[in-house]
Amino acid sequence: MPQSIIKLCLHATTALALITAICTVGQTVDAGTVENLERERAILIDTLRAADLAANERANQVEISRNRLIDLERMVLRDDSLNGRNTPTVRRAFANYDLTFMVHAASEQRVSLIDVWLGQLGLTTQSLMGTSHGRR
Repeated sequence: MPQSIIKLCLHATTALALITAICTVGQTVDAGTVENLERERAILIDTLRAADLAANERANQVEISRNRLIDLERMVLRDDSLNGRNTPTVRRAFANYDLTFMVHAASEQRVSLIDVWLGQLGLTTQSLMGTSHGRR
């Protein structure tokens, strides 16, 4: 009797694992080009804001992200599947060109990536350098 219960549990576990595997294959997440671009841009902004990075380490990570963003921005600009998609993400991406396509905007304006990002926030390098650190 205990042998049959063990076999039944083993078969049930195997069947459950097989069903789970089959269901998981059908539910793969398909991130689009805009989502991948936004993810990489967020990584870049996080790197630019990181206070714990040394200057050379930050420069290396920014260069890696910059190269990835160049490719991703081109992919988004050439993605024909975005023509029919009117999702909030796609609308927002193309409404904020300078933020979405930071590398292209920086090269068009001939400024650094951080200047493009800060400019979209309403800050300039000159205004930041002119501030003083103190208590209020």
